[in-house]
Amino acid sequence: MKIKNRLVIAFLTIILIPIILTTSMGVVLCRYQIHAIEKTYGIKDTTLESLSNSMQMLSKVTERSYDDLKQMIVEDPEEMNDATKLDKFNQKLSYKKAFLLVRKDDTIVYMGANGKATQDVIPELPKYGEADSNAKNGVYLGGVAQMLVKQIDFKYPDGAKGSAFILTDVKNVIPEVEEFFVDLLFVIVVVLVLTALILIMWIYRGIMGPLSKMKKAANNIKEGNLDFEIKPEADDELGQLCADLEDMRKRLKDNAEEKIKYDRENKELISNISHDLKTPVTAIKGYAEGIIDGVADTPEKRDKYIRTIYNKASEMDTLINELTLYSKIDTNRIPYNFNIISVNDYFTDCAEDLSLELESKNVEFGYFNYVDPSVKIIADAEQIKRVVHNIVNNSLKYMDKLKPIINLRVKDVGDFIQVELEDNGKGIEAKDLPNIFDRFYRTDASRNSSKGGSGIGLSIVKKIVEEHGGKIWATSREDTGTTMYFVLRKYQEVPVNE
Repeated sequence: MKIKNRLVIAFLTIILIPIILTTSMGVVLCRYQIHAIEKTYGIKDTTLESLSNSMQMLSKVTERSYDDLKQMIVEDPEEMNDATKLDKFNQKLSYKKAFLLVRKDDTIVYMGANGKATQDVIPELPKYGEADSNAKNGVYLGGVAQMLVKQIDFKYPDGAKGSAFILTDVKNVIPEVEEFFVDLLFVIVVVLVLTALILIMWIYRGIMGPLSKMKKAANNIKEGNLDFEIKPEADDELGQLCADLEDMRKRLKDNAEEKIKYDRENKELISNISHDLKTPVTAIKGYAEGIIDGVADTPEKRDKYIRTIYNKASEMDTLINELTLYSKIDTNRIPYNFNIISVNDYFTDCAEDLSLELESKNVEFGYFNYVDPSVKIIADAEQIKRVVHNIVNNSLKYMDKLKPIINLRVKDVGDFIQVELEDNGKGIEAKDLPNIFDRFYRTDASRNSSKGGSGIGLSIVKKIVEEHGGKIWATSREDTGTTMYFVLRKYQEVPVNE
């Protein structure tokens, strides 16, 4: 999952989940506290609205006490003079955070609580007869008093006017309501903490997992260890970063392997050069010593020795030239001169040159062109000629037939032209065929330099053909011959819209 989506989900979760869980837990707590309040204070039909309204809640808490007090007055008003019964009644009120106060005429004859708050409320008490039909619900005395007052007016047996008051300090909230809000606050905090913790763990695992892999991968790369694999865990930004890091690792590994291969080939090059130069140098040295020591004591022998020295020096020159050319091609230091070339004209000229050269070597040459005269290619004429001559020279090196034959065919194969060079030499073993275009590869295990060459002729051919956007391959049968194929893309003129 993408990091952007994770953040959106986290945003919605941290808003919705706390609301849903807090609401659910609040409802459960509310029901629990309502049940506890109704059981403790003996009230019924308590609602969430009344629970959240302290005035209404305090009024409901003293409803039964109000009814009991009113019944006691109706049954026997004289009991309002009995301090013992009043104390007992007041004690029940104290559990409900209220107290009793009795007034006879203008004198307070009983006061169930002491303190400044009680003294402040006495002057504010309603007069006799001011109790209305809502007395059961009580009246609120504001100002300094802050009391809920429920008043019952009556007449003493002696005819004096009496008023009984149930007073509840509204500044105090009953413990169960206070506990409810404390619990609700605690639930909100717990829900927020748990939600945040879960989201942090979710995001942490989603981010730190790939980061840990990438850190380990970076350490491995730093230590030079590239033999591992980074598997993306998800299709997100970090997963893409893991995939990019894996691509980088593969490239580094390929480059490292290429460097090892290049170093190995350089060592092989030094060994090959040493081996291939040693033979002609030894021969030159031996024939030169023969001339110096007088072994070549006749003009014919001296002429033979000198020609041999010349031929060996020519072999060395050819070897050095091939190595120099390959080095330039391998480092892209040869500027190609690409031109539009007529296939028929070019390969006809090339065939004429080959015909003269091969005729002098008693090699039968055949040229077959199946391409329309209008077909053209874009190529470097000199380098393509080098490709053809290198393939022909390679065929001549390994020719073992008394009547050598080399055929050149040019064919049209759709968007390409295909050039085939066929010989009737000794052929190439199947195990060697896939490697003949590798540099320094030679099929003769003994590396007999009498065949000449450096083992990089066909690798040069492959490099040039590929630089032209083409492809080269070979087929061969032992004791029958070898055919080399390479293709070059045709030139196609793009019409210009006027």
